[in-house]
Formats: sequence, structure tokens, C-alpha cells
Amino acid sequence: MANESSSAKRAPIPTRGPQAPRFIVIEGPLRVGKTTLAKVLAERLHARRVYDCEDNPFLADFYNEKPGSAFRAQMYFLIERQKRLREALAVESPGPVLSDYLMEKDRIFANLNLNDEELKLYDRYYEILASEVPAPDLVIYLQAKPEVLRTRIAKKASKDETQISLEYIEEVARAYEHFFFHYAASDLLVINTSDIDFVERSADLCGLLPQSGDDERTDGDRRHEVTVHHVDVNDPRARVEHTRDLLAQP
Repeated sequence: MANESSSAKRAPIPTRGPQAPRFIVIEGPLRVGKTTLAKVLAERLHARRVYDCEDNPFLADFYNEKPGSAFRAQMYFLIERQKRLREALAVESPGPVLSDYLMEKDRIFANLNLNDEELKLYDRYYEILASEVPAPDLVIYLQAKPEVLRTRIAKKASKDETQISLEYIEEVARAYEHFFFHYAASDLLVINTSDIDFVERSADLCGLLPQSGDDERTDGDRRHEVTVHHVDVNDPRARVEHTRDLLAQP
């Protein structure tokens, strides 16, 4: 599991007023709907996207459980993810930056995949690299039940992803839950997507991004509620309306 201090190994958290978020992150386990939501939000907010690394040359060996592949894959992810965020945030632009991943994601998976000796070495690099990336203004955490994630992976998975076991999916889901239960570095929206599917049902996405601020929608005879929780590390009363309104911007 990700340790509770991992979010503290970052650049200092800025003191924020009630302005709209400038650095937004969407997080969650595999096939929870991050890419689809990020695409739509980026278009709606005129935001610059930061894409997660999907071309890791060591990933296939990791899925095939080759010795040493977990450490090689994790170090590649760490360096590439930090580089993408650092470069994107260094560019001045009028719109916000929207990332498909949180820097701490790398630490979550390192805890799951590396042995003790590998983790000690990894941590030395992680602390240096993560300290150069500031905390986001807003994190949108998408969660879903492991069995729902497994079904989605089976439908949409790449060849390598089909080798992922249900046990590993459950481990990842628990690790995310543990991490975000203790997360306090940014404003946080938690959206349960177990009963909604951004990819397969576009109406679910419309229900999440209302034009008039509605929290519910009707889809034939089915009615879904989007479970959203808000956590503010500074002043909830000052910022809650801005965070809540983010998803309803035209």
C-alpha cells in the first residue's frame, strides 16, 4: 500500500484562494474511465492534456513476470511521468493543465510491484523527482468495484492487459482507496463509476457534466446517481462552489 507520507514528498503546497483550478488531475485504476473524462474535460475547459506513459518498453516483460522487469518498468514510468508533468507545468498558457495521472500514482504501483530492496532504491529517486512537481489544485478520483474493472478490462484490454489477474486488480483498487483516504495535498472529488460507464454510454458522461447543475439523470428506465465527495485542504466554504461548478462549465 502507498504509505501515508508519500503525498508529503512534493513541492510545497501553495496557499490558494477561491480561483478556478489551474492544475487538474484525473486518477483511478485501469479502465475506470480516466481517458474519456479527461478528453471531454480538456475540451470543455480548453485545457492542455498531459498523457500518461503508455509506451513503456519493459511492460510486456513485467506482465510476463520476467525477473527484474518490475523494477525496470517502474523506473521508466517514474522518470517519464515526472518529465511530462514538469515540462507541461513549465509552459505559460491561459488555460489550465489537465493530467491523466497524479505523480503519486507511481509510488502506489511501486509499493505493489517492487520488493523491499528495489523499493529502497526506487524511493531515493522518487523523493528527488517528485519534489520538483507541485501538488495539483484539484484531483478527480474515479473509483469502481474490482469486478466492474475486470469486466471492462476483458472488453477493452490490450493483449498484455488480458494477463492481469482479478487478485491484482483488487490489490490495485485497495491501494488507491487507501491512498485517497489519507490524501490531503489538494482539493479532491471522488466519483464512483461502478454503475456508470463513460466509454460505453455517452449519456452517463452527460449526466456527470450537467448543463444546469443536476446531479442525477434518467436513462430509459434506469436512474444513476453520481457519488461525489469534496475535500478541501484550505477553506471548504471558500472553494467548494468553484470545485462543484467545474464539471458544469459550458
